[in-house]
Amino acid sequence: MSTHAPFSHLTSDMDEGLAVKALAALAQSSRLRVFRAIVGAGTEGMQPGQLSHVLDMPANTLSFHLKELHHAALVSVQREGRFLRYRADMAAMQSLVSFLTAHCCQGVPCIDMPQVTCESARC
Repeated sequence: MSTHAPFSHLTSDMDEGLAVKALAALAQSSRLRVFRAIVGAGTEGMQPGQLSHVLDMPANTLSFHLKELHHAALVSVQREGRFLRYRADMAAMQSLVSFLTAHCCQGVPCIDMPQVTCESARC
């Protein structure tokens, strides 16, 4: 079982509805902590037990937040035998940032606007 974010193939033409859903998911402090921990794990991702331990968060609370992040298309989940592994969808995160900055500088290319890449995030 592997499910991927629905907008990971998009760039700056992300659907506004998906952007709102992703931003709403990240607008909760515990969920933001979960997402940041998964991003920090890089391409290896994390299993719920690891996240629960690192974040000192009860399993049922963590499960709720992981479900919300997955429904917001910010993480993918892969079954590994009896376990699940969650990974941040870096392409989806880049799409969200691109969507948010698409109209910066009044349409003139921004020379000083840094790009968020997996390399710059040290994945």
